Amino acid sequence: MINVEVYEGKAKKVIPLDDGKAIMEFKDDATAFDGRKKARFRGKGWLNAQISAVLFRVLEEKGVKTHFIGVAGDNRLIVERLKMYPLEVVVRNVVAGSLKKRLPLEGGTELPEPIVELYYKDDSLGDPMINYYHAKVLGISEGEIREMERIALRVNEILREYFAQRGIILVDFKLEFGKNGRGEILLGDEISPDTCRFWDARTGKSLDKDVFRFDKGDLINAYEELYERLAGTS
Repeated sequence: MINVEVYEGKAKKVIPLDDGKAIMEFKDDATAFDGRKKARFRGKGWLNAQISAVLFRVLEEKGVKTHFIGVAGDNRLIVERLKMYPLEVVVRNVVAGSLKKRLPLEGGTELPEPIVELYYKDDSLGDPMINYYHAKVLGISEGEIREMERIALRVNEILREYFAQRGIILVDFKLEFGKNGRGEILLGDEISPDTCRFWDARTGKSLDKDVFRFDKGDLINAYEELYERLAGTS
């Protein structure tokens, strides 16, 4: 049976189940700039679900614990229910996006080492960047943050190599974490071109939501190309 407490965000719907699991349903909606730009792309939900499934499996095989259990339909994943932290953990390998406004480095510059940033999830505040002191005030311990950062850097290590083998640069990405019923901190949410920046290593072409943000071409074509390169299809 399905619990009636359904969470619906901009790009996903989470439907809790009675057995400690949930259905995560990916929508065809796309938003950017805090919801000021919106559109719908047929097939986007399917692509994000399949890409997330591929990447969760890659991470699980390398020992990273995630909430992923399996694929539950064209645009649905079945996942372990987590109590989510109100944090976004962002890992950056290349200067892009908002980092260009905060560091005196040219866009596209590869960083000498990854940068990890924390953001508080609150649309009304614009998801502000925070530090350890802010997080403590919000009830998140330093130990919990250290564990999330450790996992995020391990994810980065695994996925940078995985994408590099497929001719793709992992520029930056956002992760979210939660705690399961056993008190373990697990990687949750999604890993998709909605939450990451991917550039073609040869051409620099975007294969992520920047295509929609900045009108760089056809979003579905970009997502399909990414999926085909990950899945090894033509």
